[in-house]
Amino acid sequence: MLNTVIIGAGPYGLSVAAHFRHRGIPFRIFGRPMDSWMAHMPKGMKLKSDGFASDIYDPVGAFTLKKFCAERHIEYGDTGIPVHLDTFTAYGLAFMERMVPELENKMVVSIDRAEDGFRVTLDDGETVNARHVVLAVGITHFQHIPNTLTHMPPEALSHSYAHRDLEKFRGRSVIVLGGGSSAMDLAGLLHEGGAEVQLVARQSTLKFHNKPDGKKRSLWQQLRNPQSGLGPGMKSRFYADLPNIFHYLPRNTRLQIVRTHLGPSGGWFIKDMVVGKVPLFLGYAAEDAEMRSGKITLALSGKDGSKKEVSADHVIAATGYKVDLDRLKFLSSRIRTQLKGDEETLPLSSSFESSVPGMYFIGVAAADSFGPLMRFAFGAGFAARCVTNAIGKSLSRGRAFGAAPNAVSPMNEEAEKNQEAEIISSR
Repeated sequence: MLNTVIIGAGPYGLSVAAHFRHRGIPFRIFGRPMDSWMAHMPKGMKLKSDGFASDIYDPVGAFTLKKFCAERHIEYGDTGIPVHLDTFTAYGLAFMERMVPELENKMVVSIDRAEDGFRVTLDDGETVNARHVVLAVGITHFQHIPNTLTHMPPEALSHSYAHRDLEKFRGRSVIVLGGGSSAMDLAGLLHEGGAEVQLVARQSTLKFHNKPDGKKRSLWQQLRNPQSGLGPGMKSRFYADLPNIFHYLPRNTRLQIVRTHLGPSGGWFIKDMVVGKVPLFLGYAAEDAEMRSGKITLALSGKDGSKKEVSADHVIAATGYKVDLDRLKFLSSRIRTQLKGDEETLPLSSSFESSVPGMYFIGVAAADSFGPLMRFAFGAGFAARCVTNAIGKSLSRGRAFGAAPNAVSPMNEEAEKNQEAEIISSR
């Protein structure tokens, strides 16, 4: 029996696989490499995260985004230089080729319990038995559209996740619904691409990150407003650096923080593409929608009680993602029931293990347990280390008791010793 199956090949799945490979943990990894980024983010987009916070993680930091950009002669800065989407996806593919060549471009169609583990079925009909399953599915299954709009036909309404190429909207009218970075990126890119765009957001004002001024910060400024992989501020520094402590906060406190910290905002570089160029309807929510003469019309309700209507050829709901276990149709109904999740959260242990022994969730599905960090690529390193340590200990226990299914070849053990020496020498 195989030790572990990893499902998902984005920053989290690739990071875990790189850590497993380093430790000699037997695994197979399935998924389309960097799929959400390559197929579901709009062309021309830039990452809101700084360069130093946009790595994919191997245990010794051998292949960072900075090193990739240096190799390819791509402009890079730890801060101050936005990371282009094409750069990040190319980096992800290069990381996969170098650090996780075992990736199999296959999709998992079902997972069910089996004796001593799980039975995983692939889209080519192959069945794999594994003791552990690591789910790194990212945002793929969790697109959220407000209930007031779900009755609209797909030709009139779609989620932002559906749009990689915006060229089809050239010369058409589009309403973008939302006030976060996805909404503002889409609005700016659609406008530049020749669409007639309107932006509708619940917020009364749009928020943008501050543009780095390049000035050296004083010690007092660094202490009072420290930098972190989630942005500046003491709270962000805590959530970025101590997710293991965050995990032990009271449940309601964790949920409140995840839902309110780092509210909707755009990168500093998108502001000039939106403000003064795209008509804004701020402080309004869409309370209903209907088709009229081939166009979709939204009935808007303002915070001040005012009412408006806006119409367009198409509405794009850039309204985020909501973890819902029922959307993971490849999990058997028995597993979904055993996960014991409620409408708000998926309970996970300090090692990311769910209430189904041997099944781990990392990435956005783990945010309610480990904080806002899990919504960003920057959290992949922490998740990879935790899961690797947990499964590595399980593997060691199996060796101690002579369990053949988890045995590692002498070659892998030797490689592990060499890699451990490499870590020590690199410090």
